[in-house]
Amino acid sequence: MSSIFDIFKALEKKPTQKTTPLTHIVAGLGNPGVKYAFTRHNAGFLAVDYIAQRTNVKVDRIKFKSLSGEMIIDDVRVLILKPQTFMNNSGAALREAADFYKITPENIIVITDDTSFQPGKMRIRRKGSDGGHNGLRDIILQLNTDAFPRIKLGVGAKPHPDYNLADWVLSELSEDDKKALFSCFESVYNSISLILKGNIDQAMNQYNK
Repeated sequence: MSSIFDIFKALEKKPTQKTTPLTHIVAGLGNPGVKYAFTRHNAGFLAVDYIAQRTNVKVDRIKFKSLSGEMIIDDVRVLILKPQTFMNNSGAALREAADFYKITPENIIVITDDTSFQPGKMRIRRKGSDGGHNGLRDIILQLNTDAFPRIKLGVGAKPHPDYNLADWVLSELSEDDKKALFSCFESVYNSISLILKGNIDQAMNQYNK
């Protein structure tokens, strides 16, 4: 029979486990389905896939109208999402997750495509308008604010002014454009790490090139 001293000794040896509160959301935007996998509009999904692989985390739990997972980045617990609502309704997924965890907009990082610059280039913004991007427009509508950080990934401009924008963003990236886009994913991860630590200005100075 164990004495009271044995019990205390066992308790001392047992590590104290502290649950880190979930304080941030990282959401990559895109459209679900194999046919959209490598389209320009799915740059956000592709970046999330890279981050998941880098951190050895699966983003496959169906929750908040999304494929989701949790990870720790530099001691910050993060919910990572790939909304399955299709691009134009991305805000519904983010709002549901944000409401559940009581996460404020400034702690929601959105990764999305941008046709204003070429693949391999990225831009970090603290806040701003939707810039004509339907996914960002719905997020701003659902959160009732544009004050959330976003990482914009270049996917190239339309080849001709008359080219339909929807057709362009739903077209598949060329092999060269894929390589260029993928080359900036490590910078995406590093910029997220800086933003999570409250260093968004440093992230912008370092990666907005």
